[in-house]
Amino acid sequence: MIQSLTIRNIVLIEELTIRFQPGMQALSGETGAGKSIVVDAVNLILGGRADRSLIRTGEDKASVEAIFDATGNPEAQAVLRREGIDAEDGLVLYREMTASGKNVCRVCGVMVSAGLLRELGTLLMDIHGQHEHQFLMDEEMQLRFLDRMGSAEHRTLMRKTEEACEAFLGVHRQYARMKRENDQKQRRLQELEADLKELHQARLKPGEEETLQQEGARLRNAEKIVSALRGAREALSYGENEASSLEKIKAAAGTLGSLGKYGETMKSLASRCENAYYELEEVAFEISAAMDSFDHDPGKLEKTEERLDLIRRLERKYGATLDEVISEQQKMEAEYEQLCSLEDRLAETAAEHKRLLAAYRGAARELSESRKAVARRFEQDMMAQLKDLGMEKTVFSVAFSEPEGERKPMPRPMGDDQTSFLISPNPGEPLKPLARIASGGELSRMMLALKALEAEGSGVDCMVFDEIDTGISGRMAQVVAEKMHAIARKRQVICVTHLPQIAAAADYEFLVEKSVENGRTRTRVTLLDREGRIQEVARMISGAEGSGSEAKAYARKMLEAGETVAAARHESE
Repeated sequence: MIQSLTIRNIVLIEELTIRFQPGMQALSGETGAGKSIVVDAVNLILGGRADRSLIRTGEDKASVEAIFDATGNPEAQAVLRREGIDAEDGLVLYREMTASGKNVCRVCGVMVSAGLLRELGTLLMDIHGQHEHQFLMDEEMQLRFLDRMGSAEHRTLMRKTEEACEAFLGVHRQYARMKRENDQKQRRLQELEADLKELHQARLKPGEEETLQQEGARLRNAEKIVSALRGAREALSYGENEASSLEKIKAAAGTLGSLGKYGETMKSLASRCENAYYELEEVAFEISAAMDSFDHDPGKLEKTEERLDLIRRLERKYGATLDEVISEQQKMEAEYEQLCSLEDRLAETAAEHKRLLAAYRGAARELSESRKAVARRFEQDMMAQLKDLGMEKTVFSVAFSEPEGERKPMPRPMGDDQTSFLISPNPGEPLKPLARIASGGELSRMMLALKALEAEGSGVDCMVFDEIDTGISGRMAQVVAEKMHAIARKRQVICVTHLPQIAAAADYEFLVEKSVENGRTRTRVTLLDREGRIQEVARMISGAEGSGSEAKAYARKMLEAGETVAAARHESE
């Protein structure tokens, strides 16, 4: 159950804390006072969409904090253990949003995602808004409601069917893709064969393009290179009118050698000149070898240019660089091998596809049988609840429709069943789909009946009803109040209401009101004492005349009646 809710800077609320109690509690107040703001804050803390328009004008951020007692909630405790979160001192949810768009979520001080907040929220509170009963018009939602009435064994069958469906759909997508590939295989094989033939004939090698570019540059500048080599060789070895550089260096070494007796310096200089001579003599020899081996064949340059043109054409077709072309060639070779073996793989996948489909159909069949058993009990339970809500003559039924023809529907996580809620509000009238004949008031009461059944079953610890009483009055209002009070025997109930019957039936009542202080509108929430409740219920009875003695007297009687019912409830417990 929720123990407290602290709201800061949400719309008209500057800061307030509401401390909730077990049992049934009502939030009342005039239209526009801010009751919906409280519900918006609850939705926010339970992981709902962070709408920045909720931030109070002039403020940079807004926050909501809720403290829950989840000691008796094994599902929530399992999530906390999974996430490694310690909630021994109470389960504290916190959410903050800023005008800049930042969204912070914490559980017991630990930063978490909004998704985890939503996961915990669904286990802690069930919020029923004033328009939620419209979901009953949707047949898929009806099926979900039916499944909620199932036992633990039923939920196991649901998970089994969902897992079987996921396994089948994974292979089904693969099988469909392989069939499309097989249909297009011959055309694609021809394309690959042509492309691979072109690439295989090219015999591409990594790094080849750079080598060819260097070779092309060398061949295009052959005369310049040979001329430079010749000049270098002549400078070293061939002097026409005077001694060559090598001869001069050799002579210098001899002269310095003759001075060796005059000290080590002269010997060192002579040695260095001699070494330089031999080094330059080797350079001259290599220059001569380079000149002798230099290829002057014009045909080689033409072949080099042709090879480069081929590589660049392949790059335009298969990739931006030579490495990309070679990589694409490898991919095409792998694809070619896969296509060649496609028929064998397709046969294997077809067998797996058939096996998984059979497994799904078996699980869906088991689930369908369980659903039909759940539906029979559900029908009886719903009619008992509707009787309590003044619809004792209503017949309620769950219809299962079979697919037309022999073709079965595509597997779904929820199974193969197509269900529809049928009702006959009046004796002698045939059963018809709920979506076609139910009035707004009937839909609201049917939704309340469902919530009552959920409260008797697994259900969450706290149920929030946001103006579920819209469109009902008189005797029906009293019936709805009594039903909510009955739900509160097993679950904490928080209801936003405009009806005095529901407010008077609550164990506690909070007044939501707004006022203007220092030029700003503020909403506040006050836990009413007995006299305050009499005043508020009287206002709800007679509007502006609620302060009259007759309205107050009637309000007092309504509260006394509610207290009598509550006392009887406590005695029975």
